[in-house]
Amino acid sequence: MATAVWAAARLLRGSAALCARPKFGSPAHRRFSSGATYPNIPLSSPLPGVPKPIFATVDGQEKFETKVTTLDNGLRVASQNKFGQFCTLGILINSGSRYEAKYLSGIAHFLEKLAFSSTARFDSKDEILLTLEKHGGICDCQTSRDTTMYAVSADSKGLDTVVGLLADVVLHPRLTDEEIEMTRMAVQFELEDLNMRPDPEPLLTEMIHEAAFRENTVGLHRFCPVENIGKIDREVLHSYLKNYYTPDRMVLAGVGVEHEHLVECARKYLLGVQPAWGAPGAVDVDSSVAQYTGGIIKVERDMSNVSLGPTPIPELTHIMVGLESCSFLEEDFIPFAVLNMMMGGGGSFSAGGPGKGMFSRLYLNVLNRHHWMYNATSYHHSYEDTGLLCIHASADPRQVREMVEIITKEFILMGRTVDLVELERAKTQLMSMLMMNLESRPVIFEDVGRQVLATHSRKLPHELCTLIRNVKPEDIKRVASKMLRGKPAVAALGDLTDLPTYEHIQAALSSRDGRLPRTYRLFR
Repeated sequence: MATAVWAAARLLRGSAALCARPKFGSPAHRRFSSGATYPNIPLSSPLPGVPKPIFATVDGQEKFETKVTTLDNGLRVASQNKFGQFCTLGILINSGSRYEAKYLSGIAHFLEKLAFSSTARFDSKDEILLTLEKHGGICDCQTSRDTTMYAVSADSKGLDTVVGLLADVVLHPRLTDEEIEMTRMAVQFELEDLNMRPDPEPLLTEMIHEAAFRENTVGLHRFCPVENIGKIDREVLHSYLKNYYTPDRMVLAGVGVEHEHLVECARKYLLGVQPAWGAPGAVDVDSSVAQYTGGIIKVERDMSNVSLGPTPIPELTHIMVGLESCSFLEEDFIPFAVLNMMMGGGGSFSAGGPGKGMFSRLYLNVLNRHHWMYNATSYHHSYEDTGLLCIHASADPRQVREMVEIITKEFILMGRTVDLVELERAKTQLMSMLMMNLESRPVIFEDVGRQVLATHSRKLPHELCTLIRNVKPEDIKRVASKMLRGKPAVAALGDLTDLPTYEHIQAALSSRDGRLPRTYRLFR
């Protein structure tokens, strides 16, 4: 027994000695510890004995400028150098729903779903994906009202293969009967999903554009109407592609690639190539300029069961009120962008601090003061020839009238005196968002492509930041006052029993305080 106790005590002494022994050498090597026996080195002072850092410089010039080359057929090649193993490149085309006035509405929507299907060189979509997989690549196609974008992110070593694949996808799609039938099913499913989803923002965006630009350009449907799903076939698609998929309406943009190598690949795969729909003849392009009309689009719908489950979303009515702003080619685009950031907003359940916009007007003046408002968000849509600034709000159907009046008051306040602190905060937040978004390679690619497609050149981030810094309170007041002189566009979805008339909303936006005209009822 005594022997066992002695052995145990010896083991304990040994383990204590091990614990006391320093794990990484003697304490003499830890000169800058924060312990009481060592001197404290403040974070504001350099550590003694550490060599002075040498930072990279750009010699006062922007080394990552965007290079643009125009080929003989009119196609523009734009690139932005960015170090890294991977690159993002794609083809952007001046094509979209705004150009469908002479065609069946929904062609651009169909082309988006048909992208990266079988081509002259690739027998199926699977073969395209396997080819990209060899270079760690992924692909995507997105269409908007005025731009169609085919994009690929892959290893830079596969640049030649990727450009060849993009050229084949854009210029030589097979558009087989089977693929078109599958696309009809995909479009049908997306339309059903759009009408059933709890978040109605995409649907409201469609409605507000339709109201603001009735039956012209950006007011045309972005999504294919149900009645056109069965009418769109290969012949219809080819007749559209022949007019709008032409080299002079395209930009091959790349980020993370050598410009000369990209130009060489473009000449190889995109110069002198005859597309699948035949040689271009007399091109008939719609060059209509957007005509702002204003107006109202209403959709009565039961929103009481949009979200089932243990914590369902309450029944809400959604209103979007907008006014014409300006094109992104105009100087006033930057003040409008700052104004939109100043309005900000979001949902009543948004979490976070001031960095998420809690100091924006729609938070301070609307969501913080009216607990029954579920959402108040500002949006700015800008195009080559027009723009639309709108506010989306959601509330219980019984408080629709009060909600609309709150929105109209906020529009009127835009044209009043602007607080300098508020303006500086919005400008700083806009610059911060711009620079943080441009840390992402796909975002840089889209920025390069869209700017070169619209203006044949690109404003660099530091140039945009200079323009943002130069915005004055009088600029905000001027653009807001000009905007308020126009007719409103209104989109309403849900139970619209208490929705004010369009004339009353227009009268409120023309008044001094944004109040709706009083209505008197004999019976309540």
